[in-house]
Amino acid sequence: MKITIFDKSMRLFSAIYRILLSAFIPFLLLPADLSGQAVPGKDENIPYLVTFGKSGQTSWGDDDFNSIFFFTIPKDFKQQFYIKVFDPDVGGEIDEIQGFFDSRTMFSVYGGKGVDPDKNEASRGLIDGVNFKTGNLLASRVFGNEPRYDNKYYAFGPFNPTEGDYNEKWDAYIFKIICEGISGDDGNLYRYFLSRDANAELPIEGANAFTYEYTFRMWNDTKSVAHIYPYVDTGIVWIRQRNFDWDNDGAILVVSRYKQGISIPISNEDEWSMSRIPIEPPEVGKSLDFQFHKRKDDLVRNNNVVVSLENQRGDALQFFSSPIGGVPVYQPVIGIKKVQKK
Repeated sequence: MKITIFDKSMRLFSAIYRILLSAFIPFLLLPADLSGQAVPGKDENIPYLVTFGKSGQTSWGDDDFNSIFFFTIPKDFKQQFYIKVFDPDVGGEIDEIQGFFDSRTMFSVYGGKGVDPDKNEASRGLIDGVNFKTGNLLASRVFGNEPRYDNKYYAFGPFNPTEGDYNEKWDAYIFKIICEGISGDDGNLYRYFLSRDANAELPIEGANAFTYEYTFRMWNDTKSVAHIYPYVDTGIVWIRQRNFDWDNDGAILVVSRYKQGISIPISNEDEWSMSRIPIEPPEVGKSLDFQFHKRKDDLVRNNNVVVSLENQRGDALQFFSSPIGGVPVYQPVIGIKKVQKK
């Protein structure tokens, strides 16, 4: 059989195609969005979480000097994993100094029965005077002014998924990490990452993180917009928002598929502001987008803010680091009118 130049070219093209395809397929199998592994998540555009020492002042933007986050690990994930804290110490270039660094922060990881906030409301940490350190303590460490952890991760673990508290609704095991400012008055700025490896940031597909009271640092510029994404579950007809110590720093807007961007009352220094927001049927089963726009005329530096939500029954809403249903985008309803023929 005679082989033409065209046949040789086609065979060469086919071989190159197979090589390129085999190299590209692993990337196709990766999840489309890995932002759920980082806390704060990529879509939230928040630089740091913040927790002050218990001797600090609430006017600095932390109402209770602790922070509670939950991690969900898919039931079908069978490997060990780590909960990593970025810049866990209190000192260095990131953290907020008050005089001199003399504060201590404790991070504690909990699993087992009692962690799941759907089954144990105390675990959420929203009831004053009620113990929120529920579940089995798996790991804990206190950090002071330790330069070796500046801009670096500290890994808690390894943990097995079954050490968590199983939640049927999410078909996942839940773990909890608590950050407490146990002494001093400095602000500890930090982030989390859920990883399959202690020495690298390797995400777990399908995992997520959430909290019920979000305490975070705004950017020190007038252009960046921060976001948090509360999930609207079935049966919710309105929610009550509460924001603390916003320092009158611009505007807070609520965006959804239904809402183009409604503004809510904002708080001044060391005060709470509350308002009610109606929920429409297209918003149920999806996430809202709370957007934090800093004012343009005068830069407010080191602004820390606290936000929480509850529904008409008084139940707290969850803020997910990777928004359930994706980032909501406003979809205007366009009316079509019939044109009468003359």
